[in-house]
Amino acid sequence: MVEFMTPERKYKIETVLLNRQPHLALVMENVHDHHNISAVMRTCDAVGIQDIYVLNTKIPRHEYFGVKSSSSAAKWLTVHHFDDTEKCFHHLRERYENIYATHLGENAQSVYDIDFSKSIALVFGNEHEGVTKEAVALSDGCFIIPQVGMIQSLNISVACAITIYEAYRQKKLAGHYDQTVPLHPAYNLLAEQWALKKTK
Repeated sequence: MVEFMTPERKYKIETVLLNRQPHLALVMENVHDHHNISAVMRTCDAVGIQDIYVLNTKIPRHEYFGVKSSSSAAKWLTVHHFDDTEKCFHHLRERYENIYATHLGENAQSVYDIDFSKSIALVFGNEHEGVTKEAVALSDGCFIIPQVGMIQSLNISVACAITIYEAYRQKKLAGHYDQTVPLHPAYNLLAEQWALKKTK
């Protein structure tokens, strides 16, 4: 293959790809700070989330992400860009059974009550206004992260980390990291692409 494809590197790529979760994705809607996006990407890579959706309907498309925040995680992820909410959700519906948005509403459930053993896409809103009404309406439900402090909000990268590590915990217990679910559909393509990339 390529010159730098050592047995160790090949094993690393295969191991990471085997742990990529085809039934879990994350959507960031109108997130302003690209460093927040990059921090989220780093956490997603850590728990095996391959597909990230960046939905910008109120702000311009991000041209780059903060390298320092992500430790170059973006190059190991599949980033889907959308500027239309309905088109984004239509795409999500084709791939995931459930869509949940972070939103403090009457019927919002705790993140710890969500069954992450199912196929799920998680929607997080921007730093100031949260998830839009349109995205909430198109979702199957809303969830919150329980808090007992004076300030009932968390930085988006922190909220994402708490949520997807709960998803990791549940999926780990359900055996999803032991290949009891199908491989990511882009496994072979990603293996070829990653073989050509430098690790740093």
